[in-house]
Amino acid sequence: MSLEIIRAGVRTTVQDLGRPGLAHLGVPRSGALDAGALRAANRLAGNPPGAAGLEITLGGLRARATRAMTLAVTGTPAPIAVGRRPADPGLPLAVPAGAVIDIGRPAAGLRVYLAVNGGIAVPPVLGSRSTDTLSGLGPEPVRDGDVLPVGPAAAPPPGVDVALCRPPAAALRLRVWPGPRDDWFTADAWRTLLGAGYRVSPQTDRIGARLTGPALTRARDGELPSEGLVLGAIQVPADGQPLIFLADHPTTGGYPVIGVVDPSDVDALAQARPGTAIRFTRPREAAAAR
Repeated sequence: MSLEIIRAGVRTTVQDLGRPGLAHLGVPRSGALDAGALRAANRLAGNPPGAAGLEITLGGLRARATRAMTLAVTGTPAPIAVGRRPADPGLPLAVPAGAVIDIGRPAAGLRVYLAVNGGIAVPPVLGSRSTDTLSGLGPEPVRDGDVLPVGPAAAPPPGVDVALCRPPAAALRLRVWPGPRDDWFTADAWRTLLGAGYRVSPQTDRIGARLTGPALTRARDGELPSEGLVLGAIQVPADGQPLIFLADHPTTGGYPVIGVVDPSDVDALAQARPGTAIRFTRPREAAAAR
């Protein structure tokens, strides 16, 4: 059983939950940017949470099922058609053999996730089927004409009567934990980060979300030796504009990290288009400790 890609769209990659635990070897975690959306799609399709699916940026995918299959589409809501009939996101969809699946352009947000019962069964690399756009590990980005193998069904899809897809927020409020290098910045820089508004820059990809807004001023000159980076780290290059690292981030970097976005808030950045307003706030636990 396979999925024949007629049109891959703007940017489609195979993603699962990534390669955790290998940063000490220089291997990024990678995986779905909106991990919650992929987990939901897998649950709806009858897969384990970590099965590989498709991450489709700005829609535009057209694919053909070589045999009857069940699939699910989550992430930002987008128009869906199965065999030219409209279909709903956030529900298990029965697809007859030979039917064509179309996923249109979402009105808001960036990424749509497609899971098929059995998972996309490309060969794993270091325990994951994720495409890592920084290191080049995993399968190549999906292209027109690709034929993606589908694994054997793990379980029947669940009974569901409530769609899970919600439109992405027009503006984001992200909780940020201070450090590890907040002491490299002035007190005004931390107040600016928390008090001023930022916007997502067009220079945003799977590696990181660059922001535009007031520059964050340093209290120290010079540069750090390269040190470890984590998902959600807010690195500040020499121009003072913050950069939030996402799933394909490098494992080390030399610019100081003023804070780290709370892990539960990182998924929302996967759906933040350029121009999306961003505000930062401290978690209650962090505010109480300072």
